[in-house]
Amino acid sequence: MTRASRQHLPMRPLWRCRVCGAEWPCQPARLALLVEYRNDRTALLIYLSTLMAEAGAQLSQLNGHARPENLTERFLTWARVR
Repeated sequence: MTRASRQHLPMRPLWRCRVCGAEWPCQPARLALLVEYRNDRTALLIYLSTLMAEAGAQLSQLNGHARPENLTERFLTWARVR
């Protein structure tokens, strides 16, 4: 499998992309999620909200119990219907 064809999935508990190392969801992951959930944006937002809660808990453990500030932007704002 080539690097270009690998799925951009989160590396827990760091919540960085396994392929490109960017904060997850990275741009390729966002695009893949929008394609996968193109007919059900509500389900995408519910899925991302669940992952955001998981990421918040894991990242706060890593950061000495300080919850990262940008999680809503990182996980949800980009996925809203425009």
